[in-house]
Amino acid sequence: MAMNDAGAAGPKTADDAPARPAGMPMLHKAIFGILLIFLLALPFLVYPIFAMKVMCFALFAAAFNLLLGFGGLLSFGHAAYFGGASYVAAHAAKVWGLTPELSVLAGTAAAAFLGLIIGALSIRRQGIYFAMVTLAFAQMVYFLSLQLPFTGGEDGIQSVPRGDLFGLIPLQDNISLYFFVLAVTFGGILFLYRIVHSPFGQVLKAIRENEPRAVSLGYNVNRYKLLVFVLSATFAGLAGATKSQVFQLASLTDVHWSMSGEVVLMTLLGGMGTIFGPLVGAAAIVTMQNYLATLGAWVTIIQGVIFVIGVLLFREGIVGVISRWLKRPL
Repeated sequence: MAMNDAGAAGPKTADDAPARPAGMPMLHKAIFGILLIFLLALPFLVYPIFAMKVMCFALFAAAFNLLLGFGGLLSFGHAAYFGGASYVAAHAAKVWGLTPELSVLAGTAAAAFLGLIIGALSIRRQGIYFAMVTLAFAQMVYFLSLQLPFTGGEDGIQSVPRGDLFGLIPLQDNISLYFFVLAVTFGGILFLYRIVHSPFGQVLKAIRENEPRAVSLGYNVNRYKLLVFVLSATFAGLAGATKSQVFQLASLTDVHWSMSGEVVLMTLLGGMGTIFGPLVGAAAIVTMQNYLATLGAWVTIIQGVIFVIGVLLFREGIVGVISRWLKRPL
């Protein structure tokens, strides 16, 4: 996969090439298995809409973690892909009359295209300049979402029909929709896991740790950065498009800069650069928002206090610290 500027193969020697990862460790298989069993039972234990919201944000955080935790690129504008896909999917379902799977695919494709355009321009900068450029583009997407006629302005796109999956399975029932969301989310997370543990993922880690060395080995660093940016935007869009089906709504909240901040918080709280950390962080933040909603504005203050405590006690995130205790990557 790695090509130098002259088009030759990447690493100069076999010793310098990233080792091909082995199969999924038994510990990870066990965690995924337990997680799947838990998620299959979850809609019968809690309100299904809440459970689906947790899953959508877990996928969103996992997608962001691919860019930040494994690519080393901090984006402050991931709400653009999450919310942009939400608008496109909602419009596709309500106006174009597409089935749920096609409307979600349409939103995901829109996020991938948006990520390609923004990523191609953003990766020319590094560090805080990269982060600020992504925030600037996200604000442009927010402005367009407010002004374009098909988005509904401040009202958003409401009453999005859920439709029939593949034209056969009605998703009006929350339980049926839940298992569709479960398939999308769990499949997306497994795909992200495969990306991280592929040779491509190993090169990403090498670039994150020592970019000049990766360049010296012949890797086209900007190509890898752009690809991981597009992949992260695509899966963030998949999460946003799915969320629009769950809540039958696409609104300005999805593209607001605070949404970008929330996904950063989820990733850092759970454990940046870990597989399961973003899932834990997303579950924690969404649970607080749901069960502390009666406190009004105090929710954000409580989130801030918990985040500060988490940073002080779990400097590597919740899963990061647990992983260090077990001395095994999670």
